[in-house]
Amino acid sequence: GKWKNKERVLIFSSRGINFRTRHLMQDLRTLMPHSKADTKMDRKDQLFVINEVCEMKNCNKCIFFEAKKKQDLYMWLSNTPQGPSAKFLVQNIHTLAELKMTGNCLRGSRPLLSFDPIFDKEPHYALLKELFIQIFSTPQYHPKSQPFVDHVFTFTVTDERIWFRNYQIIEEDASLVEIGPRFVLNLIKIFQGSFGGPTLYENPHYQSPNMHRRLIRLSVAAKFREKQQVKEVQKIKKKGSKVLIEEDPTEVVFETPAEEKPVEIQLVKPESKPIVKDKKKLRKIQRKKQKKLFRTE
Repeated sequence: GKWKNKERVLIFSSRGINFRTRHLMQDLRTLMPHSKADTKMDRKDQLFVINEVCEMKNCNKCIFFEAKKKQDLYMWLSNTPQGPSAKFLVQNIHTLAELKMTGNCLRGSRPLLSFDPIFDKEPHYALLKELFIQIFSTPQYHPKSQPFVDHVFTFTVTDERIWFRNYQIIEEDASLVEIGPRFVLNLIKIFQGSFGGPTLYENPHYQSPNMHRRLIRLSVAAKFREKQQVKEVQKIKKKGSKVLIEEDPTEVVFETPAEEKPVEIQLVKPESKPIVKDKKKLRKIQRKKQKKLFRTE
């Protein structure tokens, strides 16, 4: 057959990503034969420049990984150059090499896409579903793809987040074995244009990583402050609990006072003790004197 649906996806990132993001990006490129790669984009460049990069690479879809503070990872899914585009916070990343899953699939095979029923109920999820279908599904008769369907991409909505999983379909009993990679997408905003434009939807349940870290620090500080207050209360209780007990007169019944010694006042200065010299030296001096006397006689 002829390759009619010529969808091409550009997968690349900004500078400053860590090794885990780099491996995740490489895993997506291997799972999506209709993808293309490009060099890392400088963080100083504006995001609308990506539309020109996609046009030069002859791509009409884009997955862009944006790293901030060397610890937060954001993913942009965009339909270039008209839009729409969605921005996600990526959490709980596990790559193919890290998980060591038992599943395996043919390289370049076409996947099935499985979506949660909530994607058909909410309008913003319906828009994301169409975006996921156009980006992650391998076009039929693509030159680099194989005419087999042996794995499933699942998109499940739990806890206001989209959970991505990849499973292998075993032919014998049609059971599923996880291959990987796996990650969680926390939706931030959906824009009308590509990498910008009017905001179509903003997630009210989204909490930024900076705010999350700030709340953790505040909770730790509150616990420490509470401990200090408990210690101060305990000190005050210890001081207040000391009650002065009156003296019991029966305690000194059997005590016998010691006899008072008369105070002697010494009026005469005590004699100084004679300085005792070394006896050996005195003997030597006496011997020397005796020898002198004997010689003179």
